[in-house]
Amino acid sequence: MNRRRQKKLTSRLVMAAILGEQAEVKALLRAGADPQAPNTEGTTPLYAASVHGDTATVRTLLTAGANPDTESGTGSEGTPLCGAACWGHTETVRELLAHGADPNLREDGGTGLSPLAWALNGPHQETADVLRAAGARDDVEAKPERP
Repeated sequence: MNRRRQKKLTSRLVMAAILGEQAEVKALLRAGADPQAPNTEGTTPLYAASVHGDTATVRTLLTAGANPDTESGTGSEGTPLCGAACWGHTETVRELLAHGADPNLREDGGTGLSPLAWALNGPHQETADVLRAAGARDDVEAKPERP
């Protein structure tokens, strides 16, 4: 597949994930869209589905090969687990964890908040409980920035 077609498929896949269009996501994957590839803004399809709490699309993308720990965006987004935890999407958090998402992986290249910190900031206690049951530690906080 040529690069231009792949970029178009990726753009459509991210938009379908944002809009929760499960049938379109499946069709685009069948057409060869890469479930891991970010769009031109850096947004990954898995992050887009996770932040919107679309557990069915998250499951589809993970099954198709999306990595649950890949960070999305260029500092404005984060990991799929952080995105889901931030908004209290507990079922989506469970799905990501079931597919191997690291409950202690901080966003922003390891310098930002953890999924548990996002859940607690929500406040989304049920989501925090799920993360703790999966091994999330309360001591995983953002590292202070160095001058």
